[in-house]
Amino acid sequence: MTWRQRSRVLLRMPVLVLATGLSGLLLLPAVPFEWIWPTGRARWINRVFRTWSRLFLALLRVRVHQQGEPPKTPTFLVSNHLGYMDIPLLASRLDTVFIAKAEISSWPIFGWICRLAATVFIDRTLKRDIPRALGQIDRRLAHRQGVVLFPEGTSWAGAEVRPFRPSLLEAAAQGGYSVSYASLAYRTPEGESPAHLAVCWWADMAFARHFIELLALPRFDAWLTFGSEPITDEDRKQLARRLHDAMSAQFRPTVDAEELLESPRE
Repeated sequence: MTWRQRSRVLLRMPVLVLATGLSGLLLLPAVPFEWIWPTGRARWINRVFRTWSRLFLALLRVRVHQQGEPPKTPTFLVSNHLGYMDIPLLASRLDTVFIAKAEISSWPIFGWICRLAATVFIDRTLKRDIPRALGQIDRRLAHRQGVVLFPEGTSWAGAEVRPFRPSLLEAAAQGGYSVSYASLAYRTPEGESPAHLAVCWWADMAFARHFIELLALPRFDAWLTFGSEPITDEDRKQLARRLHDAMSAQFRPTVDAEELLESPRE
């Protein structure tokens, strides 16, 4: 790592830690309002989350190229998943919470912040957990928040839109939600590590090392494309197929399939 890269990490890391910690503290007093004034709590979460996300993108000098208009909240939205950068990118444009796997809630610090930010956790191994998650999704939408789901089930390098897991769309199908969709892609400057390695976080990449290398980038570009029309279907398999086809039609790859095969993985 060059001295310029090290200096970027040393300058950005404290600012990001401070901003994240402060955001967590700002969200903490809003917890009791879940029962007293849920709409007010949702508005506060939206404001804090969006401010943090925009600061994060500005700190990393991310240039966002948006195509299409974001759906108006409340909305249920699905997106391809390339890594943790997807969260601030989407939250910078939407008043939203995210649907996440249940084990994230127990992660140190990050899980605590996710709970404060009203993340909807779902245990994918228990079908009986769907009614509970559906109830939480209903409340988020009723309180003027969006809900974002990554139906691929895991993050990927961005060579294609991977098959959707219909089970993850069970709540949307049962709830009869109109589901909007978006697609994401990243690019790094010429001469830097390619985006599918430096920005996307997937497979067995070590988080700490990847995050430091991300902070070391001088800048990068993000493409956020919103679909034109939401999709509704009571059959989760049909809903998954239709959403996958629509997202694939507008998808911009982060890396070519041939380049991906030649790339080393950490």
